[in-house]
Amino acid sequence: MSHLHKAYPDAHHDDYSKTTFGFWIYLLTDFMFLATLFASYIVLCKNTCGGLTPRSIFSLPYVTTQTLIMLCAAFTSGIAGAYLHRKSRGRTLFFFFLTFLIGLLFLWMMGREFSGVFAAGYSWKSTAFLSMYFTLIGMIGLHVIIALLWTIILIIPIFKQGVTAVSVKRLTCLRMFWQFINFVWVLIFTFVYVLGAL
Repeated sequence: MSHLHKAYPDAHHDDYSKTTFGFWIYLLTDFMFLATLFASYIVLCKNTCGGLTPRSIFSLPYVTTQTLIMLCAAFTSGIAGAYLHRKSRGRTLFFFFLTFLIGLLFLWMMGREFSGVFAAGYSWKSTAFLSMYFTLIGMIGLHVIIALLWTIILIIPIFKQGVTAVSVKRLTCLRMFWQFINFVWVLIFTFVYVLGAL
């Protein structure tokens, strides 16, 4: 029976549950850190010193498309997680690879938004608003970069060894990380972009 649990971990297995619980704790601490940046942005977003304002930077149709792309990444990572627990190697790899490509597209769109600010002659040094804008949005971009690198690192063993108990634990945490990024981005979209563009 113990061998069966090692091959097919579930939420009631000690190693698996401890790993996912520990990762939940990490996500909570990460959320607290991002919430601090978010609070700082709210305080400083009006300090534009006559320069660029949130309304002059933010394009709701553009950011809405970006948000839909992030929702797709969260969806495909969830599907990948479902096939992972079913030990479907091919479909797990396909949906995690699709998540990777969608994450790249999201990051490219973020880079285009940043380049527009630089093209206007401004940077994170220009105003308090731009400093916090680049810090907050850039931190989300850093999370996406980490998720992309993590995806590459974790799907390589799937190619070589197939789905194992260890890969299930690791890829479950990766799926949770993509969902976390999506959750934080939806909050930023609502309270930073939508309210800032009004």
